[in-house]
Order: sequence, then structure tokens, then C-alpha cells
Amino acid sequence: MKLGIVITQTEPETVFNALRFASYSLEQGDQVRIFLSGKGVEIDAIEDPKFDVKGQARKVVDAGGEFLACGTCLKLRNSVGSEICPLSTLKDHYEIVRDSDRLVTV
Repeated sequence: MKLGIVITQTEPETVFNALRFASYSLEQGDQVRIFLSGKGVEIDAIEDPKFDVKGQARKVVDAGGEFLACGTCLKLRNSVGSEICPLSTLKDHYEIVRDSDRLVTV
């Protein structure tokens, strides 16, 4: 299955659980692409003692998941992105929605 996940927030528990779901899906052999939009592009800044968002994001990348981030949203925050939050385009967002068998938004 091709799974698309769109993350638009920075609430630690919600983002952590979305990434746990992504990791589990990858373990099942699914393809996972995650698009970060709006506040979601701030994923690198999420710090919470209960929810290791950065560690879970690393697990997704290491398992073959792909992150893409809204370039406009990054620019509005004076950011150039990162490995977990790479500069992408509206076209990438469109392709994730178009090509996914299932789409999850958080």
C-alpha cells in the first residue's frame, strides 16, 4: 500500500503517534510519504520529555519513509529545511495525495 501522511501541527503526542503509525506501516511493507505543511514544518523543534518526536522521525527515515516539507511554509519561518524537513513544493504535496492508496492527516 502507498500511504500518505500530512502533518500540519506540532502537538507532540499527535505528531509522535502519526510517526509511530508511519513506522508500523513501513514494517508491514508499505510505502510511506509524509508531507509537512503549516506548523508541521516545525517538526524539528518539537521537544517533549514524554514523546520523542525526533527519535521517531529518525526511525521513519531509517526504515525508508520519506519526508517532504512545504517550501512556502519553511520560507515564512525563515528556514531552509533539514533532513527530516526537506524543502519541497506544492507539486510534491499534490503527488502524495494523488498517488496514495490511503491518506491520513493530522
